[in-house]
Formats: sequence, C-alpha cells, structure tokens
Amino acid sequence: MAAVTFEVLREEKTFGARLGRLVTPHGVVHTPVFMPVGTQATVKTMTPEEVVELGAEIILSNTYHLYLRPGAEIIREAGGLHKFMNWHRPILTDSGGFQVFSLSPLREIRPDGVVFRSHLDGSTHFMGPEESMAVQEALGSDIAMAFDECVAYPATYEEVEAGVERTTRWAERCLEVHRRKDQALFGIIQGGTFPELRRRSAREITSLDFPGYGIGGLSVGEPKDVMYRILEELRPLLPEDRPRYLMGVGSPDCLIEGVKRGIDMFDCVLPTRIARNGTVLTSRGKLVVRNASYARDFRPLDPECDCYACRNFSRAYIRHLLKANEVLGLRLTTIHNLHFSLRLMERIRRAIAEDCLEDMAREFYARYNSTGENL
Repeated sequence: MAAVTFEVLREEKTFGARLGRLVTPHGVVHTPVFMPVGTQATVKTMTPEEVVELGAEIILSNTYHLYLRPGAEIIREAGGLHKFMNWHRPILTDSGGFQVFSLSPLREIRPDGVVFRSHLDGSTHFMGPEESMAVQEALGSDIAMAFDECVAYPATYEEVEAGVERTTRWAERCLEVHRRKDQALFGIIQGGTFPELRRRSAREITSLDFPGYGIGGLSVGEPKDVMYRILEELRPLLPEDRPRYLMGVGSPDCLIEGVKRGIDMFDCVLPTRIARNGTVLTSRGKLVVRNASYARDFRPLDPECDCYACRNFSRAYIRHLLKANEVLGLRLTTIHNLHFSLRLMERIRRAIAEDCLEDMAREFYARYNSTGENL
C-alpha cells in the first residue's frame, strides 16, 4: 500500500485549478495547501498546539539543518521527528540540497554528491542521495524529497544543464536506496529558467514514477512572470494524478497564481521571517508595524482579521514589544502572518469548489497593495 495517496476532487472551470485530498500516515491534507516552515523542528516562536489551532495540516522541516544539529541519530532515538517535536500531523522534509548549495561557504560537487562546510562551525561534511535518504528515513517524515542540485540564478545554460543531469542521476539513486514503506519519496524537477531544460527534467523525473513532484529552482531571484511561464510549460507534462509542489514559494500573489497554474502544495519562510522583522501581511498589503507612524495607532494589525493578535492587541502595543525586543511581539506578528496565509488558502479552496477562483483573485488583488497604509 502506498505511503501517501492523492486524489483530485475537483477542477475549477476557468483555470483548471485543483481541489485535492492528500492522505498520509499522520493525517489528511486538503490541497491546495500552504505548509508553514519548521526548519529546525519548530515553527519559530510557536508551539505545535498553536500551529494546529491556526489550521496548519502539514509543516516542512529541513534535512540539512537537522543533520547538522541535533543529528539524525538523536531524532531517531527519540522515536522520529513527530515525537521529537510533539507534532502529530504530517511532515514533509526537504532533501537538504538547496541548503547545501546556498548556505555552505565552501563546497565541491562530485558525481556521487557534495562535499560542503557547515555554516555553523566550518566542519567538513558529505551529502549525496544515499546520505539524504538515510537522514530523512531517520527523521521519519511522511514525505521525503529526492536529493537534487538547485543551481543559483542567474546561471548559464551549461551550468543549468549539468544540474539537470545530476538531479536525474541522483533521483535514480534515491529511488534505489529508499526503503521506508511509511514514507513517500517525491522527485524534484529542475531546469532553471530555460524552458527546454525544464521540459527535459520533467520528462526524465516523471519517467521514474514518483508519487509526487516538486518544482525546484524557482523563486530564487527570477522575475515572477518568468516563474509563471515555467509553471505553464510544466503543467501539461506532469501526471494529473500526482501532487505538484512548488518549493519555496509563499507570497500571497504567488500562492494565487501558482494555484491557477495547477500547483497543489507550497512552502515558504516568508510569513514567519518577515514577522520577525516587524512586517505583517494584511488584506490591503504589507504593513511595517515597527515604523514610528504606528506608535500611537491603537487599531489592530488588520481590522478585517480575526486572529488572536488582531482580536486582542493594537499596532501601538505590538510595535512597542518589537522595539523593546520582547518575544511576545515576534509571536504576535508570526501568529498573524500564518493565520493570513492559511486563511488565504482556505479562501482559494472554497473558490475552486465554487468555480469562482477568477472572481476571488480579482477581488483579492483589488484590495491588496504594496503598503497596507490605507487600512
């Protein structure tokens, strides 16, 4: 029996956006879904219970970071990542490939993997397909990702082509060594911003018959319209009965546009990261609550929001907390931003069910702007 199953329940008429149901060993996920990021086995500043209360059905954790600290064997001894962090819903772990290529101050790519230096202490490590699979199996996530090469943007055609070749070879090796029956392994499509390389990667990776497919190497600096064109190129090449996961994407506009192009799963650090910098997402755009203009503003972050932060506290108070470096300020902005992202996905799913995604998107964009100052 497959570790993870996926069913498309409905396709919206205008765009063909998909309403789906992903069944995992730790529960059901309704798609399209946004996955909060718990990089180091925690969604920063939040307890697992609070993340559940916000409506998150699945979170993402990071193989690279957990491999370096505390180490996969410690988590295995604890009974796996779910028990270690007291999270009882599904978990997806990324392969560590993106971090190996983006965080390591020094690395050497070899046919069998990558020698890299830890961003923590400079110690030397090696990770390849076999190592990534071993770590992810020890973590015990519901969904593991194949080890891939994410080439930086911008890059030459030759550099991206070499990355596609390695990604395919490494995907094959991941399949050969992955043994955990209660864990699904998804493949990853690379190819940068070159349509022909994207098509090639899609053909090669889908031929390996993974139960789901990630689209990597986007939202790394390329213009958004380029990303959207790549998604449109890939859509007819991806199996209809498998989930499609756009990796590292989570701004409100990209969530809507990704869904319109057939994406089922998203993750991004954006809501939690900008929250720690004093920026919140609102129905009228971003609002930088740290700004001095909110020192005497006693309205909620977003008058149209019903999250815990907006029901109980003012902009002035939350700004005070942030300026005073009080942890509660970070918690309140994080609660608000995750609530915003998760509620947006609920609206999107409802719009797909009611065949009105175009109307929903038009209404959202008419209100959403770059500053939030007119709330």
